[in-house]
Amino acid sequence: MRDSIERLFDSLRPNFEKDGKLEYFYPAFEGMETALLTVGHRTQADAHVRDPLDMKRMMIFVLYALIPCILMGWYNAGNQAYLSEGVQAAPLDALIRGGWAMLPTILMSYTAGGIAELIFCFVRKHEINEGFLVTAMLFPLTLPPTIPLWMTGAGIIFGVVIGKEVFGGVGMNILNPALTARAFVFFTYPAYISGAKVWDAGGSDIFATPDALVDGYTGATPLLAAASAPAGSDPVAAITAAGWSFKDLVLGLHPGSMGETSTVVIAIGAAFLIFVGIASWRTMVGGVVGLLATTFLFNMIAGPESNPMMLLPPHYHLVMGSFAFGIVFMATDPVSSSATPVGKIIYGFFIGVLCALIRVVNPAYPEGMMLAILFMNVFAPLIDYVIVKRSTARRAKRLAAV
Repeated sequence: MRDSIERLFDSLRPNFEKDGKLEYFYPAFEGMETALLTVGHRTQADAHVRDPLDMKRMMIFVLYALIPCILMGWYNAGNQAYLSEGVQAAPLDALIRGGWAMLPTILMSYTAGGIAELIFCFVRKHEINEGFLVTAMLFPLTLPPTIPLWMTGAGIIFGVVIGKEVFGGVGMNILNPALTARAFVFFTYPAYISGAKVWDAGGSDIFATPDALVDGYTGATPLLAAASAPAGSDPVAAITAAGWSFKDLVLGLHPGSMGETSTVVIAIGAAFLIFVGIASWRTMVGGVVGLLATTFLFNMIAGPESNPMMLLPPHYHLVMGSFAFGIVFMATDPVSSSATPVGKIIYGFFIGVLCALIRVVNPAYPEGMMLAILFMNVFAPLIDYVIVKRSTARRAKRLAAV
């Protein structure tokens, strides 16, 4: 089978190479070939390093790590829809219903983003980069299940074009493309991506069933429930009153973005990415330490009439909102994050600090992970520059002393 596919591509290749009749469409041909076969060309000239872990395999490993988040998102979206209608559904029924809702969003992300990616490849005459496979999957996982499909398409096109291609393509972008896409949707259509409205699952065209026990149900996310509590009150009590225990928050059995609710499955993906050497544990640890330290400080200085988010225990911040998903899959993006070992720790630390600051200081916007990562994306090159300059200066002093 493999030999037959190779012979087919070899016979078609002259038509797509330079001066061929279909030269303009070479990026599409190359993309299909590398999707089915191992890259055939090898570096010959000095200097190079032979490594079986090429870009395609790196991106596929990230997709493997996302599988638990996808399956959990399918189940939770379907389960929340059934609960909103007063129905206790079997796990398989919830999984099927949630998958039925999520799959069109994922397909729209790949289709619309893929077309935008291909257009730039045709115009610039460069190969399709496998990084798009991850971007187009990460983006829908950061969205609520009731998001209109056309907004998904508009968002991923914005992320590909403005977040990546205008900078020169993969490797040149300073912002995470998936988060750039989400930021576009969030600030352009805020009512469809945040607040309680997005979880009116019973009244949604996607989730509505004719035999529902109730007409509709609107429920806030745990972060919104905590942020909406009266000043000086216990935010944990507000979360509990809304029907969620700490165990529910850890497992992800609550409303939220489709792939971001379960800390358990995200931790499984993080362990896999660290094991295969794709994601940086330094960035993850730095982010966790930054969030815990900042929220602990807020707990210490909080007064009796303080914003309830100042009173939220640090360990609750870890399992609420998009912090876990963001620090594992978004902040560790090798292109838009810091590259030096020390820089990764500093970069991750300040993401955690900024996430806590936005959540606490701006109660109207209880989730701060997206803005924290995008803000630190901009400062990542500066962090690396300072660290490299300091390291170079220390080495110069040592050499001068010899």
